Amino acid sequence: MNAGATVVPGSIHAYLEVMLTPDELERYARHIVLQEVGGPGQAALGRARALVIGAGGLGAPVLLYLAAAGVGTLGVIDDDVVSLSNLQRQVIHATPDVGMPKVESAAALIRRLNPHVAVEQHRVRLTAKNALDLIGRYDIVADGSDNFTTRYLVSDACYFARKPLVTAALGPFDGTLTTIRAHERGTDGKPNPTYRCLFPEPPPPGTVPACAEAGILGALAGVIGSMAALEVIREIVGFGEGLVGRLVMLDARAMRFETLRYGWDPENPLSGEQPTI
Repeated sequence: MNAGATVVPGSIHAYLEVMLTPDELERYARHIVLQEVGGPGQAALGRARALVIGAGGLGAPVLLYLAAAGVGTLGVIDDDVVSLSNLQRQVIHATPDVGMPKVESAAALIRRLNPHVAVEQHRVRLTAKNALDLIGRYDIVADGSDNFTTRYLVSDACYFARKPLVTAALGPFDGTLTTIRAHERGTDGKPNPTYRCLFPEPPPPGTVPACAEAGILGALAGVIGSMAALEVIREIVGFGEGLVGRLVMLDARAMRFETLRYGWDPENPLSGEQPTI
């Protein structure tokens, strides 16, 4: 059954029996009873292919919650290995995994959590040469990378591959989250904003200290990563108001959320009136 197809009320149980096994019916029961998700929404999750950039502080909760939700195929890109200092926030890895490639450690836990989910490991660094090919294999991308170079690369590649992007970032005590659908237009007919409309240029080198220098509150990664997973699920199922054109910001010191609205910049170099990328 295609997404959006009509299900006759009396046939819902038959529909679910065809689409989901008894084990899956029990596993996803709390989703299925939600009017906004239901059987069709759970089936959409099962068909979806999501790519997660990074199996670190943000990628860990994204992968865990997408796996728990029953997203059919999860791809994970990371070329790093697990270190002891990762375990303070990267909850998909454990002490025995130190020294193991992160994609392998993540895949092992995902399979333990939900054997119905297929995991595709990409132990590579995302580059301009492989980004379009890798991103083009998936329906939606969640970016949990820890550097501006990768964030701009991912957002640009998603634009050219015409894929929705949920992108999150962390500071020591703050985090941000937004959704980019720059390949589409809004209800006003204008192009949706790109990541470059929100952040035209990365900060000068050396002005933003790395995590190892500045530190990071471990649980903050879990909060923002879980919100990113929720936004991916919402995008796949198609309920509620998404974060296109809205940047959610969390100040963990004050436990305060704020939302910044942003729009398409006609001077942005990706989809502006005179694109240069």
